[in-house]
Amino acid sequence: MDLNSGNIRLLFGLKLRQMRLDKSLTQLELAERAGLSQSYINEIEKGKKYPKTEKIIALAKAMDTTYDVLVSLQLNKKMEPIYQLLRSDLLTDLPLGMFGIEPGDLLELLSEAPIKLSAFISTVVEMARSHNVTLPQFYFTVMRTYQELHDNYFPDIEDAADAFLAESGLPAGELVSDAFLSEYLTTHYGYEIVLFTEETFPTLTRLRSAFIPDEKLLLLNQRLTTDQRVFTLGRELAFQYMNLTARPLTSTWVEVDTFEQVLNNFRASYFAGAILIRREALRQQLETLLNLTTWAEASTMFMALLDQFQATPETLLLRMSNLLPRFFGIDEFVFLRLEQENNSPVVNLTREIHLSRLHNPHGTTDEHYCRRWVALTSLQELEEKLKQNTYTEPLLRAQLSDYIGSQNTYLILSFTRPLTPIKYLNHSVLLGILVNDASRSRIRFLDDPAIQHREVNESCERCPLTDCRERVAPPTELKRQQRMAAIKQTLKSLGV
Repeated sequence: MDLNSGNIRLLFGLKLRQMRLDKSLTQLELAERAGLSQSYINEIEKGKKYPKTEKIIALAKAMDTTYDVLVSLQLNKKMEPIYQLLRSDLLTDLPLGMFGIEPGDLLELLSEAPIKLSAFISTVVEMARSHNVTLPQFYFTVMRTYQELHDNYFPDIEDAADAFLAESGLPAGELVSDAFLSEYLTTHYGYEIVLFTEETFPTLTRLRSAFIPDEKLLLLNQRLTTDQRVFTLGRELAFQYMNLTARPLTSTWVEVDTFEQVLNNFRASYFAGAILIRREALRQQLETLLNLTTWAEASTMFMALLDQFQATPETLLLRMSNLLPRFFGIDEFVFLRLEQENNSPVVNLTREIHLSRLHNPHGTTDEHYCRRWVALTSLQELEEKLKQNTYTEPLLRAQLSDYIGSQNTYLILSFTRPLTPIKYLNHSVLLGILVNDASRSRIRFLDDPAIQHREVNESCERCPLTDCRERVAPPTELKRQQRMAAIKQTLKSLGV
């Protein structure tokens, strides 16, 4: 892969810096020899500027070398790992700016110990390959980390949502409906919105929507529920209103090209949630909800909130995850989305957010999630209701999960329902709140005995319970850990 202009600047700056250090020159000394300012030398070495020809000649003369040597992309052995890193385009893939890191700063660190650090980077890359971590998966992992660093609350998007609502002229208490959003997209942005079915586009039936930019045509799946349709339209509005040009063209990821697409998709989804469930309205409702003393009262209010905001369970729980840390001091929790096809034992984790630390439950690779999780028992319950044709509304369940081998207990709130428009696919979304002083002081229904307590674990493979009726796989990972612990103990007793 050829180096782009930005990487060439970085490479030239690092090469200049390395040659300067090899000659034991300070930036000030080199600047004086070359007739340049120290600040200009610093900008070159940081990769922010590429000097003109006459200045490169002056720099070469100041270090007793030639113009050709200085501009050549050939590097000494010590700096070869940096060249390989730049050729890999990893710095382009990494959204360093989101975390306050300049590429030049990273490369400067790398140049201090290139062999060791490049070996570390290579190891991380090799581990990712061994676990089949693709670039899109890497992007989504970075996105989750970015959310967690900001407590999953983004004031700029909240303000953009408030600004749109003010401009739209909708009264404070009026819902943002799918009809309103359709009209707004058509009138203000020239959209044409067309419903499609299995007959018109059979290969797109697993998608909620697809956007054709040249025609400003939005294809909308006719099988969407009202809450899904309004969220999809709200997300589409966000791309236009916030001028998010790098974006996915489908509601479900078909192809991921850049991290910017992942970031903008998140921003658009956040905006959609913020206009559907307004910040102040939800804050007031949560104040009431958290002060209820029984789960019966709380569950009734949860279901009422779905209707009040015309929101999907996922949107409601995610909006709660936005506001709980900011306004209620509850900042230790996990959000998960689990999916399962009818009559299949396989459960897939398709979304995961942790706040403050890696909480249980969390995703594991090639292992069987604990069947005692309320989200999984709800999936089984939903499948039975669908077979008996008795399903009428999302299944809302609560559980106090005591994690075996730890002191952690989580209040798990889960919603489970069929995943329209995809036939024969069910999903469960859950918000798991760590039971600690902060949550105990704010959630009054937490101690209601009606909420079932259960011992749970991460997966069957890690669980020590021998009498678990729900076990679907042997504790292979636990036994491996026990073998290693026994070996270490024996070696320690031998003085090794």
